[in-house]
Amino acid sequence: MEKRVWSSRHRHVCPSLPSHFPLKKPFYIKALLFLPPRSFTFQEKEHVNHYYPQYYHKTDMEGRPVYIEELGQLDVKRLYTITTQQRLLQRLVLEYERSLTSRLPACSHFIGRPVETFCTIMNLYNVSLTSFYKVKDYVMAAASIGQNRYPETMGKFYIINAPWAFSAVWSVIKPWLDEVTVKKIVILGANYQEELIKQIGKENLPKELGGSCECKGNGGCRMSDAGPWN
Repeated sequence: MEKRVWSSRHRHVCPSLPSHFPLKKPFYIKALLFLPPRSFTFQEKEHVNHYYPQYYHKTDMEGRPVYIEELGQLDVKRLYTITTQQRLLQRLVLEYERSLTSRLPACSHFIGRPVETFCTIMNLYNVSLTSFYKVKDYVMAAASIGQNRYPETMGKFYIINAPWAFSAVWSVIKPWLDEVTVKKIVILGANYQEELIKQIGKENLPKELGGSCECKGNGGCRMSDAGPWN
């Protein structure tokens, strides 16, 4: 596991970091392909969230930022008329960086102790295997970025509305995963609400996922970026 890659990469974008971190050149050069330029802005965020909702929303019971991904609402054809895979990956890195420099410190201050990991929810409701196949390159690249560049930020990972076929897929994938990683992943079917509410709290969970939160304003919870960092 490349635990120092993140620090090495930041020497490029943040000169104030120490210069003694080891540099893994092959991975470092590949990772640079996904680095957003300093002037990068994701103006299409609101439109993208209609076709592939991905957003941070409040915290769980342990103070972690909650990240939600609605893979089941993915509309690949429309998604790629308004953005590109490269820009999606750059946005992903940008949000990781914002979390490390803004969300996690704010959560730590709010709860009164260090918060260094996230709580992730991946909703597979109504997932189409055909649509997933069309976007698998992005999903695999995104997973690679998270695993290789931010390996220590996974706190809890909930996969909800997992279809029956997912069990077979998981039985194949599981043996290849690190035991520590496996322990952080919880796979739930359609009756996931009680488990999520126990971990996150009804008031912090969006209503469409079984909670009671309905953020005011355009876009609701998906566009609010609500949390101690705002």
